[in-house]
Amino acid sequence: MSTATENPPALRWAVSALRPFVNVVVTMAAVIVLWIIFLEVYDLDPLVAKSPIDIYHYLFSGADAGAHRSLVSSGLGRTLLDAGLGFVAGLIAAVVVAVVFVLLRSVEQALLPMAVVVRSVPLVALTPLITLIFGRGLMATTVISGLIVFFPALVTMTFGLRSASRQAADLCRAYGAGGWTIARKVMLPSAVPAFFASARVGVPGALIGAMLAEWLSTGQGLGYAMLKDSSTFDYDHLWASVAVLTAVSALAYNIIAAIETVALARFAPNIRTGS
Repeated sequence: MSTATENPPALRWAVSALRPFVNVVVTMAAVIVLWIIFLEVYDLDPLVAKSPIDIYHYLFSGADAGAHRSLVSSGLGRTLLDAGLGFVAGLIAAVVVAVVFVLLRSVEQALLPMAVVVRSVPLVALTPLITLIFGRGLMATTVISGLIVFFPALVTMTFGLRSASRQAADLCRAYGAGGWTIARKVMLPSAVPAFFASARVGVPGALIGAMLAEWLSTGQGLGYAMLKDSSTFDYDHLWASVAVLTAVSALAYNIIAAIETVALARFAPNIRTGS
């Protein structure tokens, strides 16, 4: 009897742990199929357009595959650092600002138009200004990458916080709770799905922001390496970098989705009741 009652939860945890990797395999298989179809339909020059077989040979089976993997991984490490810091900073800033906006409407009315103006300016145009202010180091890439994560997350988190149960909030007020206590006890638990949605959307955005910063500001990482590849005709490295970044983005997205599934299963009763 004990085995029968213990196996299903263990099986569910195992499925949740393996799901990101299965989803990544399915996603990458679809990408490879579309990649091949794209090359066949447009009949591109093999000198410029590399196939999945070419990239496999470049990274794994070629004579210099080890050196090629080392080259890609070194740039990838820097890009992941830049993207990771921007992702965390943008997500945390979005949560804090969303809470302030929900609790203090006057602050929202004053700052939201400024946020809309900043968001409407292309990030490519803002990058030189950000570089002048924060330099060409890690801070600049964090700001640029974080900005891409921040604005969508702010909208999603604000909506999630305002979707909290009014009855639970009124009950807290009846017991003398203030706005910040209500936000911590009711609004934030209710916004957990919105938080994970923001995180999933923010992963590819953070990578794009990191590569943009590397391209226009720091001169490091895969972003800058891919820019050089187009001028030095190193298209094998260019396509390999794109393939690796796509796989990493899909993996990170699905890992966050798996964490979301586990978290919502664990805290779903609290989220529904706001307790």
